[in-house]
Amino acid sequence: MRNAAWLSAVALMLSCSDPPRPEAPPCDQACKDGVALRALRESVKLAYNLLLQGKPVGDYDVASPCIRGGTVRVVGRATSNSVQGATDVDLTYTFQGCTVLEKDTEPPENYELVISGVVSEKGTIAVQPSATTALLFKGTGVAMSGTVYTPPLPYDEKACDLDILQSGDNVAGTLCGRTAGFRF
Repeated sequence: MRNAAWLSAVALMLSCSDPPRPEAPPCDQACKDGVALRALRESVKLAYNLLLQGKPVGDYDVASPCIRGGTVRVVGRATSNSVQGATDVDLTYTFQGCTVLEKDTEPPENYELVISGVVSEKGTIAVQPSATTALLFKGTGVAMSGTVYTPPLPYDEKACDLDILQSGDNVAGTLCGRTAGFRF
């Protein structure tokens, strides 16, 4: 009788525990490239926000250490269009061993990468809801290495070319000669 009571108690505890978490779906090359592209785009955005956001329009040549190591330098021009509520940019970002890290509950939004290379950004950054972000990113010889996704998967690209367009929340194009994209 004691064993029956003990088994009933164990069964009750197990039935009250959290259900097992579903495993993350597999992440193929296109998935890994999408996460790496997200890391690069978010790194450009962070550099812009930290170094240029809220500053007067004009020409820039500014640099900063990256939070987890390495550096980023931003050179170019940013102008404001108050009628459209937008900022027009023609900027070049030079990453040198810039380590970036993002931990999120969504597997495709996790990465820890070291980025090196030059990426140009041209177009319009929406500041008001009346404008739409429309940016073109180009780069040659961009290196990204580390891990992407959850569970972490190795990612190591030594000299990627990229040709990416951001239209609103959609980011897509080619990275390392392969189609890549994601949505914010």
